Amino acid sequence: MPGLPPIRGPPGRSEPPAEEDAEKAIELVRKALPFFRPGKPIERPDRIDVPVLYLDFAIDRIHFNPLSGTPLPKGFPGHFEGFKCPSVEEKAREVLEGLKVIEACEFREPEDCWIVPLAWKSFIVLHVRVSRDGEELVPDYGLTEEVRRHGL
Repeated sequence: MPGLPPIRGPPGRSEPPAEEDAEKAIELVRKALPFFRPGKPIERPDRIDVPVLYLDFAIDRIHFNPLSGTPLPKGFPGHFEGFKCPSVEEKAREVLEGLKVIEACEFREPEDCWIVPLAWKSFIVLHVRVSRDGEELVPDYGLTEEVRRHGL
């Protein structure tokens, strides 16, 4: 019907992401990795999360098993009851030193960014967001605010 205002389509861009930008995203994460550092562990009622920081921004969190103090695979934050919290601060440093960048990434259209996975041993434990053009890290702003709010 003429005169009706247009409706914007679904979020995201219509053009597909470029392979060379994915390669740039992977290389950017490889360059940034030595500068990642663990934040103070966040104790939850059923698990422990350790934020991973870059330039005082949280990139993502690593879930830890509160019984063993070892990382859990991404997608399984854990659900433990009645645990005693071992110190994971030293283990978190060891985990970060042992991270490997996976030579592939996925694209998330709603966020308009690449997701570069990092592995510790055989587990993917961290997802790093990188801008569509592969040139900027994209912090987890919600986690960054949580870290700052709690002085972690």
